[in-house]
Amino acid sequence: MRFQKLDLNLLVALDALLKERSISRAAEQLHLSQSAMSSSLARLRAYFNDDLLMPVGRKLELTCRAEALKDAVRDILIRVDTTIATAPEFDPVASDRKFQLVISDYTAATLLPHMLALAAEQSRSVRFDLMPMPGQPRRALESGEADLMIISRPYALPDHPVEKLYEEELCCAVWRHSRIAQSGELTLAQYAAGGHVAVQPPVMDKPTLESWFKQRYVGAQHIEVTTSGFLSAPHLVVGTERIATMHARLARIAQKALPLALFPLPTPTPRLEQIQQWHRHRTRDPGLAWLRGLMHEAALRMDAEAGQGPSTAD
Repeated sequence: MRFQKLDLNLLVALDALLKERSISRAAEQLHLSQSAMSSSLARLRAYFNDDLLMPVGRKLELTCRAEALKDAVRDILIRVDTTIATAPEFDPVASDRKFQLVISDYTAATLLPHMLALAAEQSRSVRFDLMPMPGQPRRALESGEADLMIISRPYALPDHPVEKLYEEELCCAVWRHSRIAQSGELTLAQYAAGGHVAVQPPVMDKPTLESWFKQRYVGAQHIEVTTSGFLSAPHLVVGTERIATMHARLARIAQKALPLALFPLPTPTPRLEQIQQWHRHRTRDPGLAWLRGLMHEAALRMDAEAGQGPSTAD
């Protein structure tokens, strides 16, 4: 099939080439021979009158024209997938679809177990691929690499739909035998003067790292340990006088396995809003609608089983 003299089958090859920046990897992705992919690239170069991929040292880099085409080609293929290739109905019992979810380790430990339990009640064949938050979440969503992202509201992309799942609050975790735990309270002065374990997620372009720290560690002056994982933070206070500012739900889970005492933050902070976000072209995808519904049910079940708010020190 041709459109404006372009063989539309070449769009799939172009998408793979622009994504992989490698003829061999693009050929492997599409289950083609390397010579067949090289032939496709030659035809694409002739049509666009541009090299598209140029050797720079041992790598292939995109030309300016290729960079301009990358998102547009992916958008076209996503539209085709969602309007033509996606089944009009979704039956979880019969489907073996694999959903790709971008989530943090916090979400994996709190919300996801409830969602997976709900999914297992309806399907034994649906699969889930849990992906860490990428350096460029927009590209993951718009490229089709991610079906759904579970993120905090400040990280939501402006031009794709979102749904609020639940709100979260922060609390402080300390070692059960620390001086703070023994005193039975955490004052603002103690919080400001204490050493802190801070979580710095790998994606810090929005909000900026500085504003993120100011919002989450209000008054904290001494960051002694920085980690990229929410799950590791409570482990890093054990045996020390450090303070970890954590999601309350995750802190309660950690308290079951670690010698921790939990305290409310000594200064008021806004509640965090967790949302789910998907590509705007996939709003009517029945499988994704089913998954989004499961996420809402999972949030309700999570709070029904665990309750709200941080627990107090033992």
